[in-house]
Amino acid sequence: MADKVEFELVSPERLILSQAVDMVVVPGAEGDFGVLPGHALFLSAVRPGIIAVHNEGAVRERIFVGGGFAEVTPERCTVLADDAVPVSEIDLVVVEGRLRDLRQDLADAKTDAERAILVKRLQIAEAMLAAAGTAS
Repeated sequence: MADKVEFELVSPERLILSQAVDMVVVPGAEGDFGVLPGHALFLSAVRPGIIAVHNEGAVRERIFVGGGFAEVTPERCTVLADDAVPVSEIDLVVVEGRLRDLRQDLADAKTDAERAILVKRLQIAEAMLAAAGTAS
């Protein structure tokens, strides 16, 4: 069995990361899950949160994802993310402004469909703000 798992993180715009890693921890819909070499086949929705990329005994990269899907095989973990940004690049001022705007838009929403979309966007922005608070 190989001692690394191939990890790919893809957003709609581009391939964000593609490398062999010791382990990756993904925020799955049912809870965080870790992927090591030899993992069983697995599919999961991804909730907004932080993907932690482990190499050489430590977390080497932390990337916020706004949701998506993950496919795991014994050799590979591929995450198709709705959007992704390294935690270190999250701008608190921008996210706080987005939260204010979304809250105002939600208060002004006229339909249930509009409210549902805004609630989801608000949840993603709140998760991004929480992720930025863990940057260190």
